[in-house]
Amino acid sequence: MKELTESKLSSKQVFSGRLLDVRSDEVSLPDGAVSTREYIRHPGAVVIVPVLPSEEILLIHQFRYPMGISEIEIPAGKIDQGERPEETLHRELKEETGYRAERTTFLTEIHPCIGYSDEKMWLYLAEDLKEGTSGGDEDEFIELMPTPLEEALKMIMYGQITDVKAIIGLFWVDKVRRGEWQPRDL
Repeated sequence: MKELTESKLSSKQVFSGRLLDVRSDEVSLPDGAVSTREYIRHPGAVVIVPVLPSEEILLIHQFRYPMGISEIEIPAGKIDQGERPEETLHRELKEETGYRAERTTFLTEIHPCIGYSDEKMWLYLAEDLKEGTSGGDEDEFIELMPTPLEEALKMIMYGQITDVKAIIGLFWVDKVRRGEWQPRDL
């Protein structure tokens, strides 16, 4: 296989905010030339496909400011400093939906913006949900949308769900439900 690795020569922080750290690095390319790589450092996130006792998927509906649209998604959230993905899973599920999961299954890791960010997302299936009270962020407004999996898959095909983490999560769970892939339990 051809060597494709780029090596960092220097790095500069362009911006640092509550969520993102924007970098501009000078790199040596495989052929010896030098180029610039601009990218976003991200702490990582957890994505959850919650399955209600009714077997419906608990979708969420919320406004996404960067896109200027309300989007149908699945629960997800940033990993806080010092937090393990499994801890984020339970915290975010409670914050966004009010539910807690008795059983969780790790499905996969994804890199949603691999061309300009180092963000990694851990994708989980959450089952045996118990209803509680949500404790969401003060600036987060969410509508819960219990939806049969088949209907959620149709929503993807008709362009009603365009969020990449939701699309991947729902297709992944469809494979699990059909017995086409066996995940490992945590």
